[in-house]
Amino acid sequence: MKNHKHNIVSDHLRHYAKEWKLGEVAYKLYYAPKGFVQKTMHKGPLNMVIDHFSSLQMEQAVYRLLPISPQNLQQSLDIYFLTGRKFWYQTCFCAYSMAQHTNLTLRPIIYDDGSLEKKYQAQIIKIFPNAKIILKPEIEEYINQHLPQHKFPYLRERRFNYPNMRKITDIHAGSKGWKLVLDSDMLFFRTPDFLLNWLKSPQQPCHMVDVETSYGYSDTLMASLAQATISERLNVGICGLKSEDIDWEKLEYWCKTLIEQQGTHYYQEQALVAMLMAGKPCAVAPEENYIVMPSREEVMKPKAVLHHYVADSKPWYFRYGWKHIAQNLFLGQTKSNM
Repeated sequence: MKNHKHNIVSDHLRHYAKEWKLGEVAYKLYYAPKGFVQKTMHKGPLNMVIDHFSSLQMEQAVYRLLPISPQNLQQSLDIYFLTGRKFWYQTCFCAYSMAQHTNLTLRPIIYDDGSLEKKYQAQIIKIFPNAKIILKPEIEEYINQHLPQHKFPYLRERRFNYPNMRKITDIHAGSKGWKLVLDSDMLFFRTPDFLLNWLKSPQQPCHMVDVETSYGYSDTLMASLAQATISERLNVGICGLKSEDIDWEKLEYWCKTLIEQQGTHYYQEQALVAMLMAGKPCAVAPEENYIVMPSREEVMKPKAVLHHYVADSKPWYFRYGWKHIAQNLFLGQTKSNM
């Protein structure tokens, strides 16, 4: 009887926690401050200050980038980004660095995360005159149409509370064709032949290789849901998918089951993409040239084609990485002189 009463009380507490959004409250009042303290302890206050001012310097540098002149608007290759107030300048540097290492015309297609103010939109268009920006009202309209709340409650909740999910939902829902979605915190230093070849003739999903397997969920659960072997070390900094191949009902079920059995996780988007690609032949970016979390030495003297600046490589991104892209451009040199 005692255990029965305990279970009833627990059920009521879980119900009220969900009803009152206590998880969100706990995050704001406890986990976020705790995370900040842990991050400060790990990096040190002085390093955090240096990184902050380095990121501000990078953002200001965007305003000095020379506009990209499209070579051929009829044969442009589309690259997709989700961005907003915190990342727009990183998006610009990523797309700019890629454009600087190809004679092909790239068209950035930018999806607003809800915080892309007009002044940032204007600067993006100034740098990339052929860019297409899709704003929040338009996105919300087709999300409501193609992923209605009553039918996709878990995907909608995740999309609202976990912005990374929008790289799947907002860019692919109700759409058709292959799309290459790039994370903003990446830079190109050489011609990305692998990616350009994929963009010209995509035939299979595309991804890059992580430093370790980071999905946040057990391989057993993921494999049982996908009914296929899950690839190790899949990283979605580079993510090529065919929109109409995504089974949204299945994705909703996977999302629901992962959460109910093992909770929410920061890497859930990566886990879901790994499940979508499970059992399928994929185009995998060579990890020696498309590096996730490059070392300080590699960032200071890049040898690879691309860097994806995650985790401990973030400081090197803000202190050194972007300056390789900017140093000659500020002198007014054209692409042909690079």
